[in-house]
Parts: sequence; C-alpha cells; structure tokens
Amino acid sequence: MSYSSFALSSDGPIARLTLNRPDKRNTMTPAFWRELPDAVNALSDAGETRVLILDAEGPVFTAGMDISVFSDPNALTTDTAATREAFMCAAMSLQDAFTAFERARFPVIAAMQGPCVGGGVDMVTACDLRYATKDAWLRIEETNIGMMADVGTLQRLPRLIPPGIALELAYTGETLAPERAYALGLLNGVLPDEAALKAQVDAVAARIASRPPLTIAGIKKSHLYSRDHTVADSLEHVMTLQASIWNPHDIVEAMAARSEKREGNFTPLAPVKRLGRDT
Repeated sequence: MSYSSFALSSDGPIARLTLNRPDKRNTMTPAFWRELPDAVNALSDAGETRVLILDAEGPVFTAGMDISVFSDPNALTTDTAATREAFMCAAMSLQDAFTAFERARFPVIAAMQGPCVGGGVDMVTACDLRYATKDAWLRIEETNIGMMADVGTLQRLPRLIPPGIALELAYTGETLAPERAYALGLLNGVLPDEAALKAQVDAVAARIASRPPLTIAGIKKSHLYSRDHTVADSLEHVMTLQASIWNPHDIVEAMAARSEKREGNFTPLAPVKRLGRDT
C-alpha cells in the first residue's frame, strides 16, 4: 500500500518506514496518526517482517505534531464535560498509534539522522532500539508551548533513563544532546553521519532478522511484560510464554547453522487472521 505521510518498503524480512516530508520537517499530519498504526499492524499480522526500521529524509528526523492537527477548532473544544470526554477519546487514539510499535511482533529500530522534537520523542520511546547521528538532539517541546507531553514520553522515558533526568527534561523543555542521550542509555549508538547511521542500523537489523522469529517475538513480549509487572509475575509469564512457543526445530537448526557457518532456516511467524477483516 501507499501512504501519504511516509513511505513503506521491504527488503526481505526487513521493512523500512521512512518519514518523507522533509520540506515540512517530517511533521505528523492528521493522516499520519491514522496511517501509522494501520501500516504497522498490517506488517505484524502478515508475519513476514522480522525487523522494522524507522527513519526519515532531510535534515530533521521529525518536528513533531503538524500545525494542521490544530486547525479544526471543533476537535479541540473542551468547554463542556461531554466535549472533554470526546477530546480524551481522540487523544487516546494518538497514544494507540505509537503503542502499535510495542504491539508489533518484531523489533522496531529508530534511526534518527537529525533533531527529534515533541511527538517524535513520544514515537522513538515506543521503539525497541534507537540510534542517532551527532546532529540528532531530542526535546520534549510540549512543555515549551504550555502543555504536557501526553502520547507516551512521560510514561516510557522514565523507564529508559533515570526518572529524575526524565523529569528534568520534561519540566524544563531543554534539549538533550545525543552524546548525553547515549550516556544515559536512551540511544544504543551515536554515529558520525547519516551514512554511518544507515550502515549501523542495517547491520543490527540484519543480525536480528537472522534469528528465529518466534524467539525474537517472545523476547519482545517478555521484555514489555516485565517492564510493567513485578519480577514474580514476570517469571511466571516468561515460563508460560516459553512453554507456548517452545520449538525444538529452531533450536536444532540454530545449533546446526552455527556449526556449519550458514544462515538458519527457521520457523516463520504465522499470519494473524482477524475476524471480519480477512477473507
């Protein structure tokens, strides 16, 4: 499918979602919020993608929310209890757009070649891995325009870096340099330029894609469950999950492939058939 707010392509098991409105600083239009979860969910359901790379064109990764989102005065009306309830429901759909990255059965890698502002921080904190160039600073811009970040930054960032630092960034709206983001653990790597960034991310994606898809999907599920639950609950969850996806074929194949110095031929993910949506 084609999308108006980004480009989506696949090279075998590695998919690439590219923000391709560089003349608009890759801002997030109303169409973006509708198209993004549709695209990610479709990839996940198909079961053919093993890694998704999120990147962008131009000097800016994303400047966050596009001004057109605020152009409909009726959408932002909060002068009655009923309109406030409707506003909340609409805002929660924005949260769901980035939660699609977490729900996907494959890892999502953010490759930031430039500044990442506002909604961009919400977006990359929902990814599994994050790499950036030395020009790719981050900023919780919502604070600077008189509102809270409400699409995931305040919930996910304190689980990726020390909570006190996350609060400082949220309270002040100050810029986080990539070198400090790397030192804090938010970034997996800082590369000198866009070419080096692409090479690094492509190499990591290829390595992940060479692993058994069921194993990778299980690791992601277990990690996210552990993030939000106690150690005791998480231990029980991972053992239940392990028992449900235990696959002797992949274990034997992984050992044979390593011994023979070749790529493994692993069990693929099965397509997800959603009732009422698939024929």
